[in-house]
Amino acid sequence: MIDQPQNIRSGEELNVEQLEAYLKQQIPELHGTLQIQQFPSGYSNLTYCLQFGERELVLRRLPFGAKIRTAHDMAREYRILSGLIQTYPKVPRPLHYCDDESIIGAPFYVMERINGVILRAKLPAEMNLSPELMRRLSEVCIDNLAEIHQIDFTKAGLSELGKPEGYVERQIRGWTQRYQNARTDEIPEIERVIEWLNANLPPESGAALIHNDYKYDNLVLAPDDLSKIIAVLDWEMATIGDPLMDLGTTLGYWIEPDDPSEMKMFGLTHLSGNLNREQLARRYAEKSGREISNLVFYYVFGLFKIAVIVQQIYFRYRQGHTTDQRFVALIDVVRACGKMAASAVTQRRITRLHK
Repeated sequence: MIDQPQNIRSGEELNVEQLEAYLKQQIPELHGTLQIQQFPSGYSNLTYCLQFGERELVLRRLPFGAKIRTAHDMAREYRILSGLIQTYPKVPRPLHYCDDESIIGAPFYVMERINGVILRAKLPAEMNLSPELMRRLSEVCIDNLAEIHQIDFTKAGLSELGKPEGYVERQIRGWTQRYQNARTDEIPEIERVIEWLNANLPPESGAALIHNDYKYDNLVLAPDDLSKIIAVLDWEMATIGDPLMDLGTTLGYWIEPDDPSEMKMFGLTHLSGNLNREQLARRYAEKSGREISNLVFYYVFGLFKIAVIVQQIYFRYRQGHTTDQRFVALIDVVRACGKMAASAVTQRRITRLHK
């Protein structure tokens, strides 16, 4: 059940000889011939498994054809991990950052590999996720998000990571611009949601270190206890900002059984036993002590943000920058996000949106 790499996708190969020579120079304790495979499940930054004898490392680089480098800032992600490892033990240990694009064609960093179980949308046949297990995992998952929001980001040396003042308004403005830049189809629900978000900005709820992409498949679970989180991955979008916006993103990814089938790509929260979105938010409020009266806003924002991320990936596919066939139907996911967000606005709730 340990998350395993596979053969590298066509067009996403790395220069093995050059990378091996470079890493052995930078990390002298590496020995043996470099073998490279790829973790195939992500849709954003590319992730590779590097094996030197018995030692395994993970390499992260931006996608081929990515135009928005600020959204794939390897130096920033490396800096975040380097700070977090001092105060929050559930992250991989970063080892080296490289900004020399002559090595593999883009900036990258390497970190230690943490072996564990990652719950992808497609489960291995032998994995049995009981309702009791999913209940515990959903509780642990949201408790851990509240814990992240309690991290002393100043002690971690990350206080300059973001500007919390005006964060909510900047997020709406920024994600709207990204959507306009990557738009390929007319989706009226998305346009209505943009108008509603701008007209219903809540007051700031405070400042915290926020992950900004917190969901099941960014958690590494202990193989002997799938309700135990041993690491949180993919900190590329982390910043200092409003923690309730982070909660909104998690709620956007939190799919319930009666949500549109297109949304099931986001993971296994629809399995029996999981808390629903309303229960999840209530538990977060209890654990964090934060007031969540504007929950519909944060949930709608989360869906909108996810729609924009998926739209950007689909745009790269349409532009011919990737041939990954998983991207073909992503525009349907954008539409589904828009419809769910519009339903949440109309019904003024975040769960049971089909009724």
